[in-house]
Amino acid sequence: MRDIVLISDPRVTAIPVEESGERLADVRGRLRVDGRMADPEGAFAHLREGLLARLEGAQTQLPPGYRLLVVEGYRPLVTQQRIFEEYSAELRLVFPEMSPEEICVAASRYVSPVEVAPHTAGAAVDLTLCTEDGDELDMGTPLNATPEQSDGACYTDASGLSSEARHHRGLLGTALRSAGLVNYPTEWWHWSYGDRYWAMTTGAASAVYGPTSV
Repeated sequence: MRDIVLISDPRVTAIPVEESGERLADVRGRLRVDGRMADPEGAFAHLREGLLARLEGAQTQLPPGYRLLVVEGYRPLVTQQRIFEEYSAELRLVFPEMSPEEICVAASRYVSPVEVAPHTAGAAVDLTLCTEDGDELDMGTPLNATPEQSDGACYTDASGLSSEARHHRGLLGTALRSAGLVNYPTEWWHWSYGDRYWAMTTGAASAVYGPTSV
């Protein structure tokens, strides 16, 4: 497996943000949305307009019969902080020998520290593939499976996947990359545009989306 730059890496955190001011847009009615991560306010179904437009473009690149299924987009800062703290606490129980700094790095494989989190900018989307009828396709692991739960199979380029799961990940990746999105390599379902990780991956001088609110 190729070397992975985590989102907590200084090469990512040092990238500046030149906020574009672009609004958040509702995904519902434009792409298929799953409600498993829904919040009462509906924040989960919002993305920056530029990212949503690119997802609509990616949808057209999929073979007939395949559809993008959006599970979570925008995430409020308080929610991001809670998820990071809860996962860090889980890691401390499993790896009591780790220092606080090591826990922070390990946690960033699965959830971003709040200060660089692309979901809080509306710049990241967690999504999968489904059929025309809405049946989810085999991607090798459930969406949001942790590295511990999946024995590392949540990594996009993980070995040992079935040929079907590998094919589906390939279809998803080809469509999204063609639209300008980048993947966080520890999570096959996490793709972004305009955030610091996107800037680091593409060589952009700055991110164009910073923390925002619905």
